[in-house]
Amino acid sequence: MRRAWTSASCVLILTLAACGDGGSDRAADTTQAAAITAAAPTTAETTTTPPPTSTSTTTSTTSTSTTTTVLETTTVPATLPNPESPPADPRAAEALAQVGTIEIPKIGVAKSMYEGITLTTLDHGPGHWPGTAMPGQLGNVVIAGHRVSHDKPFRNLDKLVPGDDVIMTTAEGSFDYKVTGTEIVNPDALWIVDQSPDYTATLFACHPPGSTRQRIVVHLALAPNA
Repeated sequence: MRRAWTSASCVLILTLAACGDGGSDRAADTTQAAAITAAAPTTAETTTTPPPTSTSTTTSTTSTSTTTTVLETTTVPATLPNPESPPADPRAAEALAQVGTIEIPKIGVAKSMYEGITLTTLDHGPGHWPGTAMPGQLGNVVIAGHRVSHDKPFRNLDKLVPGDDVIMTTAEGSFDYKVTGTEIVNPDALWIVDQSPDYTATLFACHPPGSTRQRIVVHLALAPNA
């Protein structure tokens, strides 16, 4: 499946293109015969001597077999979020719904965060990509934002380095993510919204500032014990 982005302004607007053991029989037959015959010559008196008595002792040994059954544990994989397709109209009307806040102390960002990625929503602040993981949940939390207009909250994303904090707060709590890396990608790199069985997040905006030629992407991971 291939996906492509189309740019409507300095914000990333995306267009989706669909893209025995075999048994062994054993048998043993044992036959033992012994005959002793003693015949004396015929005389007036015949003496018959009985054969000596033979005593046989049989020892039987019982073998005990113990079978241990190990049950295999099957882990059912968690269901990952399913990102929605980008809006066909980047300026489509979208109900403004705040889902929390986002703080990036390194670059002085403390903004409300909304649900949606249309320009209508992003004009108010960073927007959460519908269908991606919510902050603190398993999967990839994807957040878009302006870089040169409407308070330009993501203007200085390029200043972030590994270890910097990005704190997202929702009704579920406050979650501290750490920057793990930054990269510049082409507009068709829709894989940045892919979900994986990890606790990650992605911030993105146009690049360079004022241009829609490329995208700046900041990767995050939920801090331990966050």
